[in-house]
Amino acid sequence: MKHLRLLFDNFTLALLGVIALATLLPCEGQGAVVFGWLTNLAIGLLFFLHGAKLSREAVAAGAGHWRLHLLVFGCTFVMFPLLGMLFKPLFLPLVGDELYLGVLYLCALPATVQSAIAFTSLARGNIPAAICSAAASSLLGIVLTPLLVMVLMGVQGDTGSNLDAVLKIVLQLLVPFVAGQLARRWIGAWVARNARWLKTVDQGSILLVVYTAFSDAVISGLWQSVPLVRLLGLALVCCVLLAVVLWCTQLLGKRLGFNVEDRITILFAGSKKSMATGVPMAQVLFAGGAIGAMILPLMLFHQIQLMVCAVLAQRYAAREEVSA
Repeated sequence: MKHLRLLFDNFTLALLGVIALATLLPCEGQGAVVFGWLTNLAIGLLFFLHGAKLSREAVAAGAGHWRLHLLVFGCTFVMFPLLGMLFKPLFLPLVGDELYLGVLYLCALPATVQSAIAFTSLARGNIPAAICSAAASSLLGIVLTPLLVMVLMGVQGDTGSNLDAVLKIVLQLLVPFVAGQLARRWIGAWVARNARWLKTVDQGSILLVVYTAFSDAVISGLWQSVPLVRLLGLALVCCVLLAVVLWCTQLLGKRLGFNVEDRITILFAGSKKSMATGVPMAQVLFAGGAIGAMILPLMLFHQIQLMVCAVLAQRYAAREEVSA
């Protein structure tokens, strides 16, 4: 039962339920307009809370480890996109054009914050460095991810110009984040006390975006254009991509002379991709039914990375027992 809980936690089940709901009862017409406004408000609230939760003191504690941070950022924003393009001859026949673009979008995203830190903590890695790297990656992603998307796919956003797309990212993501950081002085303690309750706001925002995105996609014929064989191919692509990245981060950590704790941080911070950032950002960058295909690879990769990294973290946590 514990293993089943690891594979299918409550949030994963909720995501599957929302996809099923969007498939059977997609929002249309005036309902879609209302859900669009709600989604925009939810995205702003999500990034405001991210800013309010981020401790500047904790980030400062790990900020001096610049070699580690450069390696993590290189894995996140350079190695991932290069692998996505390098493996195109393998990935494209398995998933088709539409989902392959979603894989490229996945490769352009920043690292997770919560899970990277949680797994590093469980594995007894360098926690302050993990906090700094994950938080900085999330911030950099607000700027770098749209630029990488434009380079990898030539996407200009649904407004028709690069400048408008960047402006929309700034207004919808960066401004609420900065507002949250500024408000942390007054609400930081309240946010910390209510972290468990506020987690439902985070997850609820993501579920709302997923429902709106998949409703658009279903109406545009997503499931007609993505047969079961493509979904199986996408699962294989996500497994291959994650396996190569995990191998590369482990190898680079060893070759560059980092100690075990730092190598653990590099492994977990450099191999993750953030659904909390990726789903709302897709709502800003892509138009209409295209969003569903763009976030489908991310949702599948997210679950696979959690399952694999949970096992790896437990093995690292037990390393003294193994060596004894």
